[in-house]
Amino acid sequence: MYHMIGGDDREYGPVSAEQLLEWIAAGRANAETKLKKEGEPEWKPLGTFTEFGDALAAKSTLPSPDPAWLPASAAPGAGAPPLPPASSFGPLDGDALAADALGRDYSVSVGLSLGRAWDLMKTDFWPIVGVSTLVLLVLGLTEGAYFGIILHGPLLGGLFAYYLKRIRGEPVQIGDAFSGFTRNFLQLFLVGLVSTLLIGVGCLFCVIPGIYLVVAWWMVYPILMEKELGFWDAMEVSRKVMTKHWWGMFLLLLLNALINLGGLLLCGVGVFVTMPLGLIATAYVYDDLFGPARTPAA
Repeated sequence: MYHMIGGDDREYGPVSAEQLLEWIAAGRANAETKLKKEGEPEWKPLGTFTEFGDALAAKSTLPSPDPAWLPASAAPGAGAPPLPPASSFGPLDGDALAADALGRDYSVSVGLSLGRAWDLMKTDFWPIVGVSTLVLLVLGLTEGAYFGIILHGPLLGGLFAYYLKRIRGEPVQIGDAFSGFTRNFLQLFLVGLVSTLLIGVGCLFCVIPGIYLVVAWWMVYPILMEKELGFWDAMEVSRKVMTKHWWGMFLLLLLNALINLGGLLLCGVGVFVTMPLGLIATAYVYDDLFGPARTPAA
């Protein structure tokens, strides 16, 4: 059995040699990853352990990950360090990203997702509602304008980035809600444009294809904010993963829509609470499927 040093300088383990071989094969550990055998005091680079030599040699031609990043399947009882930016280990493989999310033991729980979202909102209610209202007002006021399609993707991407920082307990500021204009702006714009057009076309064909695409592409904005992918690759990753969880996600979005309708009936102002609630709930689903390595809450 072995122990590793994570990106937060905490010790993780014990893990088996078989698990480490899987992590190396997946590109989640490399020769510089700090490792020690259980019961031994000295930390050494993983590359000095001869039992992993063949596995490291097989990966030597591929981009190396951040050596301090612990993979998604952290050892029981040990939390996982934060996921580093995609740029720290080179462009991601969309198929591998989708396979990792699909391999997680997870199902969408409508009640749990909304419950976690409400609990988060209660911890810092007015800042969350205030920032959400600001972004949603800009979205709403520009939706009918010709330049609204330019703002759509970056605003949604930034809002998801803001929520994810809240979910993960990271330092957050108002500017994070607009970070889609400084991070991956072109891809966010393109996905907003292309997905809107294709969903519109889908709705022309008996509506059902359009509804399928809305759910299938729901995760594309946070994917683009966190992963180094092109817009079409991100759309494909979202589609593959959400297809597996389509009915659960559909029910969550449907309930969100009904809750938002109730918010509109409260003189319209209730929607500024109900819309963030629903978006945060779906951000929790994204975090469970694509976020930092840990055992999902559902």
